[in-house]
Amino acid sequence: MSAAVDALDVRGRMVEVAPGRALRAVAEGPPKSLRPLVVLEAGSFGFSADWAAVQARLAAEGLRSLAYDRAGLGWSEPGPEPRDSHAIVGDLEALLAALGESLPLIVVGHSMAGLHLRLFALGNAERVCAAVLVDAVTPEGMDHPLAAQMVRQFNNLSKLAAWGARAGVARPLAAPFGDAIGLPPLAKAEKQRAFADATHNRWAAAEVAAWGADVEEGRAAGPYDPALPIAVVLTGDGRQPSARQAIQTAPALASRHGFVIHVPRANHASLLGERHASHIVRAILSVEAAAASA
Repeated sequence: MSAAVDALDVRGRMVEVAPGRALRAVAEGPPKSLRPLVVLEAGSFGFSADWAAVQARLAAEGLRSLAYDRAGLGWSEPGPEPRDSHAIVGDLEALLAALGESLPLIVVGHSMAGLHLRLFALGNAERVCAAVLVDAVTPEGMDHPLAAQMVRQFNNLSKLAAWGARAGVARPLAAPFGDAIGLPPLAKAEKQRAFADATHNRWAAAEVAAWGADVEEGRAAGPYDPALPIAVVLTGDGRQPSARQAIQTAPALASRHGFVIHVPRANHASLLGERHASHIVRAILSVEAAAASA
């Protein structure tokens, strides 16, 4: 994304993760904290802006956090295809190494990022001390009878969004529909710009196209270690759990230090916004405390 360089100057910096290729990283919180670093992974079509409200509240709690734009999304430069979980996890590992981050990690993933999180957490088990899944997809979610159909539909919609952005059709819709989360002003402007950006949408659609590969990679990695503290944050009050939510809560229920937090009146996007971000922070603080006492 070429414009709004002033916004990039305020929020984050470019970090080289491979020769000639850089990702945008946004770090918040006290720089000298010895508490775990919270790594925030956005869902499909999402990027660092999605986490702005959560990052502000984490900083107020004294926790450092890192959000970033995956390859081709937001302000980050594209990476090699396919954009599956292996590629995304490799980029995140390279980003953390380039930043010199060596502290334990609490990994947090929203929506489709749950697939990437599984692979990262199990591949970096010596560093990851806890995980939070925010209305997240799991590899087992594909066991739901309607899952394959929903993924096909989403893949088609993603291609349509990429076409619309390339054709300029999405531009007039960016202001009213670009931010469904409810973000602070600067992040809202970034989100609205990305909504109509052809490059962002092209690479976001490429990630969705790799959904099937992500699922198989997650299954091959295996389940989370039961000793790993895991929190699951879901929409609704939990009184009438759906089959989908039963699958989503499974990682927390299998953990010896598991937490499930329901957020009434939130939807899939607004969970991350200013109105509901405190619930995600509560989940992060819960798994941090569990990891410290384990």
